[in-house]
Amino acid sequence: MKLSVKKGDNVLVLAGKDAGKSGEVLEVNKEEGRVVVANINIQTHHKKPRSKDDKGGRLQSEGPIDISNVQVICPTCKKATRVGRTLVDGKSTRVCKKCGATLNGAKKSATKAAAKPATKVATKAEKPATKTAEKAEVKTAAKSSKKA
Repeated sequence: MKLSVKKGDNVLVLAGKDAGKSGEVLEVNKEEGRVVVANINIQTHHKKPRSKDDKGGRLQSEGPIDISNVQVICPTCKKATRVGRTLVDGKSTRVCKKCGATLNGAKKSATKAAAKPATKVATKAEKPATKTAEKAEVKTAAKSSKKA
């Protein structure tokens, strides 16, 4: 069975916590029927430092979404649409069900690193855990500026 979503397509999320958001497909897993969409379904993983030089923190990355919960956005009519198939020169081609335009395949990226955003590691110095910790940092900063 051929999938209607390919890497590089812009898709609209139909269900889940990110319903209504859109983004570019970064990865497609045919066996499991899941896709990874840029900046959608962000999951936080806590990483413990394993050595003296290793930094711990919270890593944020995109999680997979079931393929039935996304719909391709047609590049010509700019609407979320179902995907149809027609034969063009003996090859099966994806077409928009609303306007009939052919959906071009995946957009080629220069590198994989450019296509996938880097994961962010937040440390305690960058982001306080609570508001009380934030207030304490503001007070210590104010005291140090008064001394100077």
